[in-house]
Amino acid sequence: MADFPASFDDPRITDQFCRHIPGSAGDLVLLGVVHDHPASVARVECVLESIQPSVLAVELPPAALPLYRAYARGGDDSPQFGGEMSAAIRAAGNADVVGIDAPNWSFLRRLVTRLVADRVSPTTARRVVSSVGGATRDALTCRVAATLTHATSMTIDRDDAIEYDCTAADPPADQAAHERSHVSSVQALLQSVDTDGTALAYRDETREHCMIDRLETLPERGDVVAVVGVDHLDAIENGLVDRL
Repeated sequence: MADFPASFDDPRITDQFCRHIPGSAGDLVLLGVVHDHPASVARVECVLESIQPSVLAVELPPAALPLYRAYARGGDDSPQFGGEMSAAIRAAGNADVVGIDAPNWSFLRRLVTRLVADRVSPTTARRVVSSVGGATRDALTCRVAATLTHATSMTIDRDDAIEYDCTAADPPADQAAHERSHVSSVQALLQSVDTDGTALAYRDETREHCMIDRLETLPERGDVVAVVGVDHLDAIENGLVDRL
């Protein structure tokens, strides 16, 4: 994978969304994605079908994996539900699939330690707890939905897919241009809002540290592809480069 991503002749696979971190035991490829965007779905499918890694790491809590595995099964086209995450699971073939996102005990321990050390205000602490509670409910909802999907003939969709002004039928160059424009717009909006020290910042920065911790251990099992939100890509890459 030395020439990754230049080895792919695809405008959706570029340095903006794909990072390669070589390792002594196994290489790690980070794929940044925009939820449900056709360019992101195509990116994970193309890269994973080409690399066939030993491990696929996805930005999902472990409790959500059974549902996304169910979404990934059956048919020859991209999965109908689950966007780029279920597409990645299907394209990864026999790779071990691991969920690296919160909530989990490591995340909760790290979050509480940081809140105490920073002596955050009660208002911020309550907002953090509320945010974590929402994420926990989402994970449990995925677990229940997976159980129902396995036990019945129904497929339970946990949320509505995001619709964009481009589709999988559009040319790859058009998909790539639309995705870049969307990411630029979102980043400009976030930069205009000061989120430093907010409940959202505490939660997401702690999530990133926990994902870095988990990813650091995986290359021992061979080549790894990790699929994460593009807004986490730089922080995770920088954290891993400092360690690996």
